Amino acid sequence: MPKLPLIHATRVLHPDARFPIEQVDLEFSNGVRRTYERQAARGRGAVAIVAMRDPDTFLLVREYVCGLHAYELGLPKGRVERGEDILEAANRELKEEVGVGAHRLTLIKRLSLAPTYMSHRTDIVLAEDLYDERLEGDEPEELEVVPWPVADLDALLMREDVTEGRSIAALFTARAYLKARAEGRNWT
Repeated sequence: MPKLPLIHATRVLHPDARFPIEQVDLEFSNGVRRTYERQAARGRGAVAIVAMRDPDTFLLVREYVCGLHAYELGLPKGRVERGEDILEAANRELKEEVGVGAHRLTLIKRLSLAPTYMSHRTDIVLAEDLYDERLEGDEPEELEVVPWPVADLDALLMREDVTEGRSIAALFTARAYLKARAEGRNWT
């Protein structure tokens, strides 16, 4: 495993910008020095929830995505609010976006979005043993909940309205986790 570069300094450029940029002065183990730029970390991270209606069915949501000006089918997700841990945030988002809570929540993986220039991470949480409970969320319209068979995950990937990488990666990770658990293998 390579030795991590030494950080000599960090500076935030335009700290009041919506997406501030951080410059990082680094020295690598071979003595080479570079200045990298990355999106400065903000907030406490995000969660994406793989909600299992039953052992064979994921619950997805269809919502408007402004970046693409389209409706996308994907996982319920959102940011971790101040004072919440990852599992509390996942259960809150599930109640806001799907109208259910979960008695059993399991953190199965942490994903990065674009680690070359962003420090943002999304924690993938498996939600099982669901119960009805709705909380008011921040969505401008109610999200359509779409049950999807785990066995048809490959077909989901081929849909034009399924493009969000975190949802796709999380669903395949959850399927692998569930398979390992069913076979009695450890998930590490």
